[in-house]
Amino acid sequence: MGSYAAGQRARKKVGRSSHARVSLAPGRDPIGVIRQQNEQRISWLVPLRIERMSRSPFAFFRGTAAVMAADLANTPASGSIVQASGDCHLANFGLFGTPERNVIFDLNDFDETLPAPWEWDVKRLATSAVLAARELGANEKESRRAALEAVRAYRLHMRELSHVSPLDIWFRRVDAGMFLAVLNPQQARSIERKQRDAALRGEHIPPAYVANRSGKLRFVENPPLLHHLPHNDVLRGRAREGLRKYQASLRDDTRVLFSRYHLRDAAIRVVGVGSVGTHCAIVLFQAGPADALILQMKEAGPSVLEPFAGASHYANHGQRVVAGQRLMQAASDMFLGWIALEGGQHYYLRRFRDRKANANLERLQTKELHEYASLCGATLALAHARSGDPGFMAGYMGASARFEEALAEYAVGYADQAQADYGTFMKALKEGGPSSPLPAQALS
Repeated sequence: MGSYAAGQRARKKVGRSSHARVSLAPGRDPIGVIRQQNEQRISWLVPLRIERMSRSPFAFFRGTAAVMAADLANTPASGSIVQASGDCHLANFGLFGTPERNVIFDLNDFDETLPAPWEWDVKRLATSAVLAARELGANEKESRRAALEAVRAYRLHMRELSHVSPLDIWFRRVDAGMFLAVLNPQQARSIERKQRDAALRGEHIPPAYVANRSGKLRFVENPPLLHHLPHNDVLRGRAREGLRKYQASLRDDTRVLFSRYHLRDAAIRVVGVGSVGTHCAIVLFQAGPADALILQMKEAGPSVLEPFAGASHYANHGQRVVAGQRLMQAASDMFLGWIALEGGQHYYLRRFRDRKANANLERLQTKELHEYASLCGATLALAHARSGDPGFMAGYMGASARFEEALAEYAVGYADQAQADYGTFMKALKEGGPSSPLPAQALS
């Protein structure tokens, strides 16, 4: 009970009710942050990123983790550090296949992962629940409740985890059935059918976006979502050289398996919202006439948390992502690895769409969203307990509802701010000129 008591004592310095307050970064400029990020990305993909961010306040929120990171750094924290996601929201959880070929539910995006205060992830998750509920047309009471359910599940599950051994925490899983149970029957049946079809089809059968030309596999062009680089693009040669180095980051047994496959094709693949415009590719390897292995190669830069939580101790940001993912997930992809290209870019690699499935948040009923938010909150608690001190966090949150009430109030307040930022973003986009979030090269 030592760490639990330490968590209780921490309330005297940082009261739980203090988390209700929304504190913004001095001189914050969300449009400036977006514009600065866009200037570092592939210019002709920036309009697609902007289009995706403009779809709704929640979509905008997904693309502005850097803005919220600066704001979170101005909020109170109890002093306990975990391996944080850095971009924890409802759309960054889902199903995927484990190396043992089980399908589990967990966090699935770690681009911004870094050791940081545990409260930052919880506040971002709770805010995303409010925004997702509002997008469904829920009233303010029901929107607030979505955040409340997420944080309550986090608190209760962390309390449970504080009483079990580290080994029990390490071996716990959230199975696919728990995820499917919170969805409406139509969504659940659709995901179950796709999972069943994937299992029957086999691990190695090429998907529809891969063409088989006389036994040689190649990606099918589908611009702008999937396209090949020009033959004279310098990135092609660098990537080919980097892929040779990738094998060195794999475990010995996986390296033997990977050696059975040979590089056949690579193409730029646009994914997500915040990642659009970064160098993100899928790479096709082949072992036989219809035997494919597809990896995703994703650019990794400094985490948005670094200015506020400190620099990563990994020199390669791809390695930072991989290490963080392995620490937070209950089970991770066996093909996780990293490389650095000659030009200084860092990348991580993982298997592409390995039995993955996500909830369609726009098609949930409010009650289903509450249950899904609760599942995400409990899952986040398990991820944090793997690297943090569950006793301290449980002791700090306590047995009452005070902590979740405070965070629900914060989530509503920050969701209001995110919606105001979205309004400013849409106004700047409409007016164009120097205030536009689009960089000059994208406007020309």
